[in-house]
This record gives sequence, structure tokens and C-alpha cells, in this order.
Amino acid sequence: MDQNRRRLLISLGYGAASVATLGAISAVPNRDGERVDASGPVDPSVELGDADVEVLGSTQVGAVEPVVFDPARAADPSTLFDVVINGGRVMDPDSGFDRVMNVGVIGGAIGYVGAESLDGVQIIDAAGQVVSPGFIDILSYRPNAYGVWFKVADGVTSNLGMHGINNYAKPFFERFTNSVPVNFGGAFHHQFHRGLGIKAAPDQPLAAGQMVDFEALATEQLAGGFGGIAFSPEYAPGTTTEEMIRLGALAGPQNGTLFFHVRHSDPDPPGTNAEAIAEVLEIAKATGRSVHISHITSTGGTFTMAETLATVNAARAEGVDVTACLYPYDFWATRLQSLRFAGDWRSRFRIDYGNLQVGGTETILSADTFEQAKAENKLVAALGSIPLADVDLAMQQPWTIIGSDAIADPDGNNHPRASGTFARTLGVYVRERNLLSLMDALAKMTILPARRTQSMLPAMGRKGRLQIGADADITVFDPATIIDRATVATPARESAGISTVLVNGVPVLEGGVAQRDRLPGQPLRSV
Repeated sequence: MDQNRRRLLISLGYGAASVATLGAISAVPNRDGERVDASGPVDPSVELGDADVEVLGSTQVGAVEPVVFDPARAADPSTLFDVVINGGRVMDPDSGFDRVMNVGVIGGAIGYVGAESLDGVQIIDAAGQVVSPGFIDILSYRPNAYGVWFKVADGVTSNLGMHGINNYAKPFFERFTNSVPVNFGGAFHHQFHRGLGIKAAPDQPLAAGQMVDFEALATEQLAGGFGGIAFSPEYAPGTTTEEMIRLGALAGPQNGTLFFHVRHSDPDPPGTNAEAIAEVLEIAKATGRSVHISHITSTGGTFTMAETLATVNAARAEGVDVTACLYPYDFWATRLQSLRFAGDWRSRFRIDYGNLQVGGTETILSADTFEQAKAENKLVAALGSIPLADVDLAMQQPWTIIGSDAIADPDGNNHPRASGTFARTLGVYVRERNLLSLMDALAKMTILPARRTQSMLPAMGRKGRLQIGADADITVFDPATIIDRATVATPARESAGISTVLVNGVPVLEGGVAQRDRLPGQPLRSV
């Protein structure tokens, strides 16, 4: 029998599972990586063994038995566990393990995964539900006390501000330690510190002395716990490529990924998506650092997604460590006073005043109301600004990650992605549209962001995995009902279908109800 044909890949976009068959395997590759759609007839002579399942982005074949991540944290099934999750479909995208099992949690860790009956202080019935690693939002912001509970309701257990944190490291970590339900961390925000710390105008290059001061500031803040550096040259167009290379070179092995809101967001000169992506890859090669393109569907790939992805895939083939993230919506949002609305934005983004809806309201702007909204610096959703085909193409890449690019603020002027990004991915792109398999989608929310950040934030090496000895960050959801409910007009609506969320072994969502007196979130620091 051809052993190569026995290896199965849970592929992106080629016959993903329906609601009734969410665990189905979708493609059979040969050694050259050629995939045959397995959603139709399969050669009956080919035996498909469980041990041959290979998961998106993983170097491991699918595990038949639960993986032991850390034997020192394993527990005997006779243990009295803190929390027991019974009878759920345990899915671990890191190993490909996918079985109905019982899970025992003790001391903040997953102590047991198996078929044995377990006793616990708290018993959770997960029959008919998926038990997954907790979702990791790689592209959020500061975990404010209002917005963070919408994250919890969306299944998020780690809130990473890799778009950059608008603060200094010491007060940031002091502010949120012991005060939030989710784990939290973030990147050094180049644009923020360029203005506040260096006093540089966003549209002007740095003077020599400013550059030296900026290097010292970045070095200090990276040592203070920030992971990586986040650049936003579209919002600070005075930033030169050389400036980003010099700062990027400061990020050592523990901070070695550079995150980019890239310089351009359209295909029209002057300034194109192609030029923006080329700049990121130039910086990667000049610094030797890993690079990550934030929200590639709204910045760097809009209207040119096929070409952008081809460029990135070619760079990856050459050995450049480049990834990207996206949110599952066909419109972006930003504040009207940002430089994104400078110049002829209507032509550049293929939208007009009537495409702009003020977040948290039914208000659609017009030429007459635009200036007043701009004076108030309203956040507006640019309806129809991202072609749905661009989202689909980006979503199907094995190296893309789900990231919200938002956290809700209490003023209500928000994008629905702040509340519904992860449930929408599973409800729309897995269940309704069959664009992704369930396992592939979970990988984009768990193990892929964990791997992207764990060299910078060591604690992430214990997260994103449903394995014995890994941290007990766990999300339990119903794959038949999970869905986002937030809209542009009403962004403060919790997702549906997520019943339980554990952070470091502590249930912060039970029966779909937030446990607001429980704040087990831990800082995720580079040191």
C-alpha cells in the first residue's frame, strides 16, 4: 500500500466538514504536497488510520492517545480534580488529537485527558460540545475592564496586544495584573512611543539624535516585558525603512518578531500594497527577524490579495519567517482623524461617505455630516471596504492567524470584531460556509498564535494546547450553535454557543454567564 496516501491533511477550503461531520478529513496529499479532494469518493483500498492524521501547520502526525506535554503536571485519574469536564469532544490542533474524552484540571494545569471517570470539586457536562484550547487573540489591545468580558464570551483566554500597547511596560503590567479574567501581554508600540516619547511628528523622519534616543527607549521597554515591536507606518508615514530596520535589529531572540500595520492599503500608486509588502520583507531580511503582517485583508492585501499572498508564499519558500492575521469581516474600521483618511481616501479605498457607519449607531455619514464626525474623531466602519474574496483567500492560507484588531470601549463606538471575531470564524467560515475544517480553524485561534509568540513570551509555550501538563486555558463550545451576534449598530453583544471558559484552571464563563468576581489572568511578559 502507498504509505504516502495514508497521510491525511486537514486542508483549507477543500471539502471542509459540515455540521454533522465536523471531524471529517478533507484531503489526501502525496509526498509532493498535491492534494486530492476527499469529500467525494475515496479509493476503498486505501486505509485511513487515525495515527496518520496531520494537522495544519504542525510537524506532528495526529495523536491516537492524549499528548503528555509536561509529565510533572500529570495527575492520576483517582485524583480529586479542581474541575472536571466530562464527555466533550477534545480537540488539540497541535497534535491532531480528536476524541470524546474526560478532562481533569488541577492547580492551573490540565492534569488528565482520557476515558476514566473522574471526580472533581466542580463537574462540567460537555456532552455534544467541543473542548478546545482557549482562543488566543494575537491582535487585541489593552484588556480594559469593559471590553475584556466580551473577549471571554467569545472564547478568548489570552489577550495579546501585538498591534502595540499605548503605554510603557511597567505601568501597563502593573495596571492589569490581578485585575482581568484573561492572560495579557503586548508589543512595544513604535507609533505611540515615536510621538509621546521622542516627540516626533508622524509625517516627519527622525533626526539623528532622536533615533539614538528611540533605540534606548525601545531597548528599555523590551527589557520591561513587551514582546516584539509593532510598526504602523501608514499612521506615521514619516517613519523610514531604515528607522524600522534599526529598531527591529534591537529585538533579540526573546523579542524577535516584528509586527506590521504596513504602509499602504491599496493597489494604486503612489504607494501600493506591493511596495508595502516588499518593505516588510526587506526589513525581515535586513534584521534577520521574523515578521508578521497585521490584518492583511485591510492593509497590504486589499484588492490585490492573490498577488500579495503569492509574494508572501514566495518569501516563505525562500526561508523568510513571515505570517499574517485577519479578522472574519468584509469591512475595516478606524477613527476619522487618523491619517488613513488623508488625501483621496474615497478613491483609494473604493468607498464613499455613504459607506461609513459610526460604530455603535445606525448613523451613516454623508458629505454634510462627515466633518462633524471627524471633529469628534468617531470610529467608523467602512462598509464594503474589503472584498469577501480577499477574506476567503487569506483565510485559507496555512500560515494565517485569526486576530480581532479590537477590544470594545465603554463608549460603544466599536467594530463588532471586538465582540464576535472567534465565534464568527467558527459559525460562519466553518459551519455555514464550509471554507475551513473545524480543526484548521481552531489551529488559527490556538496553536498558531501560540507558536508565533512563544519565543517572545515564554508562557505562551504552555498555551494553545489541549495536552496533559499544559496550562488549563480551555474553551468549551457547541459547534452547531456558536455564532457572533455583534453588529456595527450594536457591537456590544456577546457571542452565542460558548458555554465554558477556563483561564489558568479557573472558570470565568460558566453556562454562558460571566463570573466577574474571578480574575485569574496572568501577565505574559518577555522576561
